[in-house]
Amino acid sequence: METQVFMMPGMAANPTIFEHIKLPDEFKVHWLDWLDPLGDESLESYAKRLSEHIPKNDEVVLIGVSFGGIIVQEIHKLVNAKKVIIISSVKHENELPPRMKIARDTGVYKVLPTGVFNYLEQIDKLPLGDVVKKRIQLYKTYMSMSDKHYLDWAIKRILNWEQTQDNTNFVHIHGDQDGVFPIKYIKGCVTIEGGTHLMILNRFRWFNEHLPNLIN
Repeated sequence: METQVFMMPGMAANPTIFEHIKLPDEFKVHWLDWLDPLGDESLESYAKRLSEHIPKNDEVVLIGVSFGGIIVQEIHKLVNAKKVIIISSVKHENELPPRMKIARDTGVYKVLPTGVFNYLEQIDKLPLGDVVKKRIQLYKTYMSMSDKHYLDWAIKRILNWEQTQDNTNFVHIHGDQDGVFPIKYIKGCVTIEGGTHLMILNRFRWFNEHLPNLIN
């Protein structure tokens, strides 16, 4: 039987971040995309809506990047996947870095200027250096959810995620240069030397080589 692999991108990203991931023919790959949150929708409700078209059988594999890694862990509770692989993500709230816990505990995340994402077009026209312009172009290429309501909802859900223990069915892949979720707070992961938070894009050859064995 063909293994069904469902891939969830990171916060605000579109599923084309997986465009360079190529798996053997024994795997049927499906890209998941972000839905608009319904008001202050719970993570459980959101995961349920995403899972509606995912088979509930032991041949399903879930792969999620960053916030998408949190999402697939919630989907797993509904579909009981064969394997869950999270990339550049966290397995529970204790792996969040201290600055995120402080933002959660103080509520400062509620006043973050998430609307700034809507100004990338204007920022790109400014006389900035090549490095900054390349980073902006990268965001414009792969970031599709710039709506302030979605971004506010996503940040709130990440910081207030209530999961306190690991699941033995998970594989956690993490870069030792991840600036969003520093590896010093991560336990029990497959470490990619030199890997950053964006390694799904620039280290895709590693994933193409190793994902089939990690799935099986």
